[in-house]
Amino acid sequence: MSHSSEILPTIGWREWVSIPELGISGIKAKTDTGARSSCLHTHNFEVYTCEESGIDRVRFHLHPLVKKKSLELTCDWPVHSMRAVKSSNGINEIRPFILVPLKIGDIEWPVELSLSNREGMKFRMLIGRTALREKFLVNPAKSYLLGPSLSKSYGKKPASV
Repeated sequence: MSHSSEILPTIGWREWVSIPELGISGIKAKTDTGARSSCLHTHNFEVYTCEESGIDRVRFHLHPLVKKKSLELTCDWPVHSMRAVKSSNGINEIRPFILVPLKIGDIEWPVELSLSNREGMKFRMLIGRTALREKFLVNPAKSYLLGPSLSKSYGKKPASV
């Protein structure tokens, strides 16, 4: 058994995370060791090719706080890849993936996120085992081990990125 796991920080089965480069200052995420990839809930996403650079990008919208529909963020980021993903209901769908720094507590690292509409789901984000590997240990009996709620990080008025 490797001793390196002893120095990994422990996170709970759910954590508050941020994605500063997208203007997402707080979103509740479920750590999901059963899922290979990570996913961010979005709606009305559009993949397009930037005329100036020729790079494929994705523009998407999200409500980072489940109980605050008035808060909507608009984000735009380069597409890392387009891949088939089998959703929790067993249906394969082609999703855009972005590669963006994710932050939990003081730890920030690049994570591949697929974009999908998770409207019926309790969490706006899943952090899969590929993103967690060699970064964290997960304690399924605990929550929010690396920081307090970030729900008040948005202030009073809706933000746009």
